[in-house]
Amino acid sequence: MNDKPLPRKQTVAWTGILSDVLLALAKGSIGYLSGSKALLGDAIYSGADAAARLAEVIPWNLKQSHKAKGSAEHGRAAQGSKEPMAAILFSVLIIMGGLQVAFSAIRDLTRGHLSAPEESALVAVLLCIVFKEAVFQYQYRYFKKKGDGSHAAYADSHRFSLYTSITVFIGIALAITGGYLNWHPLLYMDPIAALLTGCLILRKGYSLIASSVYSKKIQELPSEEAASFIETVQRVHGVIRVEQLRALEEGSYVNLHVKISVNPRISVMEAQDISECARKLLQHRFVHVGEVHMDVVPYDPGYPYKSNHELVDNDIPTLLQ
Repeated sequence: MNDKPLPRKQTVAWTGILSDVLLALAKGSIGYLSGSKALLGDAIYSGADAAARLAEVIPWNLKQSHKAKGSAEHGRAAQGSKEPMAAILFSVLIIMGGLQVAFSAIRDLTRGHLSAPEESALVAVLLCIVFKEAVFQYQYRYFKKKGDGSHAAYADSHRFSLYTSITVFIGIALAITGGYLNWHPLLYMDPIAALLTGCLILRKGYSLIASSVYSKKIQELPSEEAASFIETVQRVHGVIRVEQLRALEEGSYVNLHVKISVNPRISVMEAQDISECARKLLQHRFVHVGEVHMDVVPYDPGYPYKSNHELVDNDIPTLLQ
């Protein structure tokens, strides 16, 4: 019997997924009852958010997961060999939902027999925006404090979700205003907002496919960008030299693998503090940097120099005479 609680990171991730599912259900039911196609489209976008995040946390390959226990190197190999089948499946469903919303909005626009949605749709979308923002702030602050670069991805995803909800809010508000004023042209704003929402859903599905299919290639950084990364790391007190720097591009973000050398006479704890300082400096200075994996090795100056651990008990000069 396993009563061990989930790690904090998984708890925060699942909180976001469940909140998106609840928002999708609430928006969908109220949108159906109030007659708002824009709110129905916003519900599908919330469901797309939940599907995209679910594709990031579900187990991809159970056999690899069991084999990777106790082996960090094999764990990284399993991480790089993930199959994006679930992400592609979710992407197809998202795109189908976006097409359905767009075609339904176009059909309403061409028919011309429109009616204003009920006021409950406007109240619902406003409350959902507030709830979504509260959950986002909780997740954003946790991942920013954790310092693994996930906060940038969450902020980017939340920005388009907020754009969608604001578009829906404006469309519903104008349509309700048109119903009060008996001004028929304003009634078109609800299906127009639904059409724009459908386009944003299609963008969401395409971006999920692109990130899962085209973002797993390891590429060497351009010399100019690599030089700026190396210069930043070398500013950290305790870093003697940057031995290696590689990048893994994932969409609009770059994950770095950096190997640095430090004084071999310092403790392991001091070396970890130096690597942590270098990692945080990279993530705070470069907004497009996501995760940073740091390897620390003892510095070896090589011939004709002696290593630092030989200097204490040896009076022989360190340079050839």
